[in-house]
Amino acid sequence: MAIYYPDILEQRTGARTFTYGDKDVMLYALGIGLGADPMNETELPFVYERGLKVVPTAATVLAAAGGGGRPVEGAATPDLPAGHRVSQINYLMMVHGEQKVELHKPLPITGTFTAEGRTIGAWDKGEGKGAVVVSETTWTDEKGEKAVTLTGSMFARGDGGFGGPTEGAPEPHTAPTRAPDLSVDIITRPDQALLYRLNGDRNPLHSDPESARRSGFPRPILHGLCTYGITCRAVLQTYADYDAAAIRSHAARFSSPVFPGETITVDLWQDGPVISFEARIASRGVTCIKNGKTVLG
Repeated sequence: MAIYYPDILEQRTGARTFTYGDKDVMLYALGIGLGADPMNETELPFVYERGLKVVPTAATVLAAAGGGGRPVEGAATPDLPAGHRVSQINYLMMVHGEQKVELHKPLPITGTFTAEGRTIGAWDKGEGKGAVVVSETTWTDEKGEKAVTLTGSMFARGDGGFGGPTEGAPEPHTAPTRAPDLSVDIITRPDQALLYRLNGDRNPLHSDPESARRSGFPRPILHGLCTYGITCRAVLQTYADYDAAAIRSHAARFSSPVFPGETITVDLWQDGPVISFEARIASRGVTCIKNGKTVLG
């Protein structure tokens, strides 16, 4: 396993066309807890086909809807120009560090898109200290217009010391130092991960108690992207008035796992069109999401 620099910056994933439908949109919304109260008419449009709305962060999973399995990022074989070396990252030692969804237009209820990915950065933390690898996936619609940009940062714990740059990695967004303007408590269900995994990520870490114990957890943990979606839900219900089209981008850094059944407290700050946020599990005194930033427009 090795990262070759700067060859990795030429690494691409082949174009992949996929289609999703209203069932996939509703399943995602249910997976992040919307519709838990079937009489809540403000949330019902995200889980019911009449007047259906699409949660912006559903873009993290919808590419997997048509073919099952993993989301599009990292799913394809990398393409390189002739003479370049293919970097082979140790995925068993990789942790999802950050995620950003940028919408160039609102997501439709159903659609066909073509996704293409590339590596846009790699930073060396040093031998035994890991590496940060940033990838970008873009969706184009059937008109050839850019619809979505997904940016993901991965911490490759086993791939430090490859000789790449040590400085210049993107700086995380910083939350204001004042007290939060709003705080929202969102209760997760004990079976939340079992439902969310049907969106495509069937890693047994989120469903099998034995797999979780082998990974050092007392029980299965919630998907990080599920927690990420829950923070988007918090912005939707507060500063966006449940208008999915109001969210232009949503970004966050993962800092600690969540166990299904826990209550996630999302702290929010508004500065014009920018909503900063962090999420924590008050019962354990841990922060699970840091450096969150939503842009409204």
